[in-house]
Amino acid sequence: MVFDPTVVLNLIFGVIILILGLWVYRLKKMMLALYVAFGFALFAISHLAILLGTPSSDISIIIIRSLGYLVVIYGLAREAWRK
Repeated sequence: MVFDPTVVLNLIFGVIILILGLWVYRLKKMMLALYVAFGFALFAISHLAILLGTPSSDISIIIIRSLGYLVVIYGLAREAWRK
């Protein structure tokens, strides 16, 4: 296990945003909160994988992070175009 304080901090913040997103969705049924929560869950998974020894340049990490960004982008775009 590799200890990098930046990756640990990103993991902690990612998990906090995941929990808050799920909480907001549960309280207000806002789909945007669910998309943000899912996107940050993917970021947290990538940070955990790095802490467990996967190189940050590994293709699986790049794909997981890209999916995280795409989920958040989709959620925000969906909200912007909602009537």
